[in-house]
Amino acid sequence: MLNNTRTPKANPTWLQEWTPEKETFWARIGKDRAWKTLSVTTFNLVLAFATWFMVSALVTRLQGIGFNLSTTQLFWLTAMPGLAAGTLRIAHTFFVPLFGSRHTITFSTLSLLVPAIGWGLALQNPETPYWVLMLLAFSAGLGGGNFSSFMPSTSLFFPKKLQGTALGIQAGIGNFGVSLAQFVTPWIIGFGAFASLTGGPQTFHDKTRTSEIFLQNAPLIYVPLILIGAVWAWFSLKSIPVKANPAQLLSIFKEKHTWIMTSIYLMTFGAFSGLSSAFPLLIKTLYGGFEHAPVPLQYAFYGPLIGSAVRVIFGMIADRTGGAILTTISGLGMLASAIFTSFYVTPKSIEEFPFFVAGMLSLFFFSGIGNAATFRQMPIIFPATQAAGVIGWTAAIAAYGPFIVSMLISTIIAATGNTVLFFYVMAAFFLFNVGLNWHFYNRKGAERPS
Repeated sequence: MLNNTRTPKANPTWLQEWTPEKETFWARIGKDRAWKTLSVTTFNLVLAFATWFMVSALVTRLQGIGFNLSTTQLFWLTAMPGLAAGTLRIAHTFFVPLFGSRHTITFSTLSLLVPAIGWGLALQNPETPYWVLMLLAFSAGLGGGNFSSFMPSTSLFFPKKLQGTALGIQAGIGNFGVSLAQFVTPWIIGFGAFASLTGGPQTFHDKTRTSEIFLQNAPLIYVPLILIGAVWAWFSLKSIPVKANPAQLLSIFKEKHTWIMTSIYLMTFGAFSGLSSAFPLLIKTLYGGFEHAPVPLQYAFYGPLIGSAVRVIFGMIADRTGGAILTTISGLGMLASAIFTSFYVTPKSIEEFPFFVAGMLSLFFFSGIGNAATFRQMPIIFPATQAAGVIGWTAAIAAYGPFIVSMLISTIIAATGNTVLFFYVMAAFFLFNVGLNWHFYNRKGAERPS
């Protein structure tokens, strides 16, 4: 996809030389620049993921502060950021070759102000029309879109031998933004000290208590961080002069392994992102009717937290073991976890809740392994001219995870009254992808061992 042969523009944005595979260049210049770029981009990626998933944290409180919304409508709100993110990621795949890392990361980060400020205003009025909430939920997908330009940008800065580590660190820490959104929300909405800046409180009602909260704090807290991240990117980042060859950009779609890896990454990151988005509302829907019902966000953030941490650790492990074997382990673990969880989605009592949470956390654990492993596989399976494009494309399709998962859950609940079939469908999809990975990449004599 990329060719470092274009004469650099006479502009301080663009680096004059970038050859990280040369050991002398890497030791003299490349290493410091690459890790600095990784730090800046990862900080902004955390904010992108937090913005993308903040809707999943907000929906569990909307009914309690007076929004007249059905369970189906709430699942639609959790689905919209995924619909937007997948679509926007396709566009983001081409941003770095066209505009460079500095401009892409700076202005993509600034775009996060739209959902952060928009939700901050909308939450203060329970009469806000549903269509406005849907548009704001869609705009949260701006954060999800950023991944498909941020990650290929990072892959340009590191030699191939360190790409698994670098991409694992960036994606794993970036994924912490999901937990950040779900962990910070219950804490920050109790802060009345910000009322002079963010507006007055709402009265929150649930089955056991009434309290005053400042739900608008949850999105507005990101505004100053977004501004800091954008300024940091503008003054710290440089762009690698690359040439986007249309034929090379489109050639990935003629390669069958593009579609195979798209399906496999949909298994790993699609499940991770989709379940991260739906987990809080799933807890509320399945276990919210019991006396002493669990508070969804006290448990939901552990899922993406575990998946993110595992992704960082196994990104480094994958550089040593190869990605294919870890992807096989990931898929088998997710298959077993989905079947186990299916036994606890029609609960008869609150005592079943710990088993449900254990099954879900196991899903997140194994998805984290797979997310790291697949990003190690792609630079090995594909030539350098295609690898960055494939990474961007597969990430784009997997970002539809929140949309697919939330819509499946909503549809299956409407049709059957429970979510058992949803977990069976997931298990079948996991089995299919384990077979693909084993046949093409993991077995002895595989077509492209990775």
